[in-house]
Amino acid sequence: MMGSIIPFLTEGQLRFFLLSNRVIQWLSSVIVLGITSYLIHTGPRGLTIVYLEIVAVVSVVVFLPAFVSPFLSTPVKDFVLFVDVIFSYLWLTGFIFAAVDYNQNNCHANAPPGVVCSVKWANEAFIFLTFIFTFFAMFLETLALWLSRRSQNASSSQHEKHDPRTSVHSDTRLPGDHNNTQEPTATPAQVV
Repeated sequence: MMGSIIPFLTEGQLRFFLLSNRVIQWLSSVIVLGITSYLIHTGPRGLTIVYLEIVAVVSVVVFLPAFVSPFLSTPVKDFVLFVDVIFSYLWLTGFIFAAVDYNQNNCHANAPPGVVCSVKWANEAFIFLTFIFTFFAMFLETLALWLSRRSQNASSSQHEKHDPRTSVHSDTRLPGDHNNTQEPTATPAQVV
């Protein structure tokens, strides 16, 4: 089905947007992983840095199946959507922690102290990018899943064509049908 799936988007365009979103999402999480690893290597660790490192490491691994989700069936899309929902909250929490540490308080004094603020702010920016593209992916994946299920339901209903002469409420044919291959059976009321 390569036509228009919704009035403003084709299936190919949806796959392109979803795959582009996944690339930016994954690259942002890799950059957060690199900057956070640098911050851990540079000085003392705070809880925010350890949290961000754990979320980034797991994200880099768990986001990999999302690259094939635009091309595969519904069970993969279900898993990827579940991962997007969970990780959107984890990344939002990480962004809030980083914003509080690097913007509300003294940036030079927080985790780790002595590192220039521009590195910490870059980390915060890529945390936000990872969050927002995970959030966008959640909606794009939901749309793709909905369209996939809608097309499956449409194709299954097209395969079940009924003879218009067949009664909806029973297996009997309507009058005028002479090609009835079933033998007529009598009901107990007709026998008496």
